[in-house]
Amino acid sequence: MKIGDKAPEVLGHDENGREIRLEQFKGQKLVLYFYPKDNTSGCTAEACSIRDNYGALRKKGYAVVGVSVDSASSHQKFKQKHELPFPLIADVDHTLVEQMGVWAEKSMYGRKYFGTVRTTFLIDEDGIIQDIIAGKQIKTKTHGEQLMAL
Repeated sequence: MKIGDKAPEVLGHDENGREIRLEQFKGQKLVLYFYPKDNTSGCTAEACSIRDNYGALRKKGYAVVGVSVDSASSHQKFKQKHELPFPLIADVDHTLVEQMGVWAEKSMYGRKYFGTVRTTFLIDEDGIIQDIIAGKQIKTKTHGEQLMAL
């Protein structure tokens, strides 16, 4: 996906098994952020930064949805532990990460593997991608502030 593309209608199912669809956000802007794994240091810092700025993001007209390939039960524990006020999509079958182009080959300590590339899509009231922040552009500890500055 690239700037100007329409986001997919079906986003997936959240931590409680509820289907999340783009049409639910019609008339508001959406922060759709993809992260590699629940309860890892960078992903926790990013989620908590977004949580800490959630009220201000809502005032700017944004809804927030997080996505990883972790299970719904993992998301439930992650949300509860860190008091996250937004839904987390459990993309266990990799449908959305592949549609959005954030499932890619990565490398750590010389080992190659596939995983989620940390990416945030800013989507307008009509479901059109307006901005994409990815990889090293994302400062996990201050990502909420980064979003507020846009």
